[in-house]
Amino acid sequence: MRKVLAAVSVVGVLLAACAPEETEPAAEPGGASPAADQCASESLPLLTPDQLTVGTDNPAFPPWFGGGTPEGSPWEFNDPSTGKGYESAVTYAVAERLGFTGEQVEWVEVPFNQSFRPGPKDFDLFINQVSYTPQRDQAVDFSDSYYDVSQGLVAVAGTPIADATSVADLMPFKLGAPVGTTSFAVIEEQVQPDQDPAVFDTLNDAVQALKNGQVDGVVADVPTAFIIIAVQVDDGVIVGQFPTAGEQEFFGMVFEEGNALRDCVNQALSELRADGTLDALEQRWIAGKGQAPVLG
Repeated sequence: MRKVLAAVSVVGVLLAACAPEETEPAAEPGGASPAADQCASESLPLLTPDQLTVGTDNPAFPPWFGGGTPEGSPWEFNDPSTGKGYESAVTYAVAERLGFTGEQVEWVEVPFNQSFRPGPKDFDLFINQVSYTPQRDQAVDFSDSYYDVSQGLVAVAGTPIADATSVADLMPFKLGAPVGTTSFAVIEEQVQPDQDPAVFDTLNDAVQALKNGQVDGVVADVPTAFIIIAVQVDDGVIVGQFPTAGEQEFFGMVFEEGNALRDCVNQALSELRADGTLDALEQRWIAGKGQAPVLG
């Protein structure tokens, strides 16, 4: 998400950011089953006729995107149009179910903090590891899950925190995560450490702080955590993953509120899950990057 570029690029893997506090009940992801003709490509409510406009952040990082950057591409590290990496591959699989060819998928740069803000969107759908929460769902609509996710803790081998086996063991340590993310929420809500957690503008900054010894551990989604220790932090270890608190956290595609395209994408995702496509893509792009011991 070339060797040198990948080692630099992966530092910036982004996690889904949190939205404002919930003020009213929010709808669950999902929606009514669409009529067959509603989901024909020519009937879909699109920004541009005969084109599926997909937003994601730039740079785009592994394991969610891959394949590097062809000459002339505006993407910094991994051009999403390669079809490589889990989220790129899922997008093209969904697009095919909706009746689009690969050439009809147009990727546009959208900073992911803007993806779930209220108001009109410059994309038909957005995909960039955005976790569903009821609060966010008040401003936009989410698809059903295309990936169920857990949060993990990255530390440096040989430091005291690396021996932790439970969430309670983490309380004395200085933890960090990007501002407004579900990772940061895990620190505040599940760990509730003795020290105020460190907040960073980006995951780049959080990982650099770990390498500098400014924090003892960084929280990230588990597949991203594996990329961090594989590429960024030579002596990095995954201490463990946090147990699920309440509903299973999942990544969903983001849509402008009320966009009927969401129901058609959900239908496509359901078919891709039923026929094993999503599992096969997960095995190809994320297998080996999603397992870690659960902190008790």
